[in-house]
Amino acid sequence: MQDAHGRPGTGRTSWRKFAVLAVPALAGTAALGIALANGALAASFAVSGQQFKVSADSLKGDGFAQYGSVDANARGDLLPVAVTAIKTAQLHHLCQSVVTHLPVIGDISLNLSAGTGSTPVEASNLFVDATQLSGNASFHAIEIGRDASTLDKGPDSAQGMQDLFAQQADDVSITQLRQTAWATNAGTFKLTGLHMKISKGTKECF
Repeated sequence: MQDAHGRPGTGRTSWRKFAVLAVPALAGTAALGIALANGALAASFAVSGQQFKVSADSLKGDGFAQYGSVDANARGDLLPVAVTAIKTAQLHHLCQSVVTHLPVIGDISLNLSAGTGSTPVEASNLFVDATQLSGNASFHAIEIGRDASTLDKGPDSAQGMQDLFAQQADDVSITQLRQTAWATNAGTFKLTGLHMKISKGTKECF
């Protein structure tokens, strides 16, 4: 850009360009705020400031759905997540861990394990708000790219916002499951052989 004398202009803002960029961002923020107020986002509670890790040797589930959403913490920060929703699930050798740093004491680890024997952990209407997931997965009758607001194979309330990407399947099987999450919700959660331990230092599931 040049001034009236043909010299390069500096420190100027193109308000038209700014408006073109800002309006979609503001609209997106407003949409998230409305969705949050209406309870349409992921977790139904304010999540803590700590993510936790979950692993399992295997997971088998009927009625699988997955879609993007947002959690919120007590400060009102919005945290993007991938919601995995399963009607009924069985997990073998479940491990859950979270590490907390305390002044003077240092790192404290909370570890939980269950389903390590012949009886697996059982869950119904399971929702996991994850930021990372890995493993070896197989699906039956999978639909990839479905509108998140039209999902109908997972739990009854497992739908996301309209026009957002989602996928669903009749069933899912995952081995060597590894995931990091902000929150987990379940209608029922049966932890056979539950064992919980708190120890000093960093001791995570993976």
